[in-house]
Amino acid sequence: MSDRHDDHAPITEREAPATYHNLLGTALHELLIEKGVFTAAEVRETVEKMDARSPARGAAMVARAWVDPGYKARLLADGCAAAEELGIEVGATRLTVVENTPEVHNLIVCTLCSCYPRSVLGLPPAWYKSTAYSARAVREPRALLAEFGTAVPDDTEVRVHDSTAELRYLVLPLRPEGSEGLGEAALAGLVGRDAMIGVATVTAD
Repeated sequence: MSDRHDDHAPITEREAPATYHNLLGTALHELLIEKGVFTAAEVRETVEKMDARSPARGAAMVARAWVDPGYKARLLADGCAAAEELGIEVGATRLTVVENTPEVHNLIVCTLCSCYPRSVLGLPPAWYKSTAYSARAVREPRALLAEFGTAVPDDTEVRVHDSTAELRYLVLPLRPEGSEGLGEAALAGLVGRDAMIGVATVTAD
């Protein structure tokens, strides 16, 4: 499992040939443009907006919660509304934020497919979409976390949250020790994607 979350692992497989469904999708895309349903420029703009989504959005929300107790309360009460306060559109899905504490560590998974809070974290990592991750997150979350290098104390409860088509989760990590003197922007720079999924923690190093 450890090599599954290495985003920089070399790609050794050749690109697979187009499947029937790939060709069908391309043909439909070209037909809709030809019929004037949308333009190629509109498609490009939409793709660019999707690509612009990144974990930096979620990190900004986490950092604001760490420095602003009022925002933290609103974030935990309504993730969508709190995201919109920072100019982040979540869309039709509901965003629920779960807080890590010394007593509870939260882990996010999607056991049915690969539902993921793309609006605040960007594209999901390949390992998140794997059946091995989804199965082990439910069956043996502590062992899985250990493979990510995250040791959870025995007296800390691990809660696994299963995302759905209508509901996405985001973890609010514990603020790291030694970060008391950092400003909001610097704090956001400490927050990585994996910590907001729950497979990692945040450090001030």
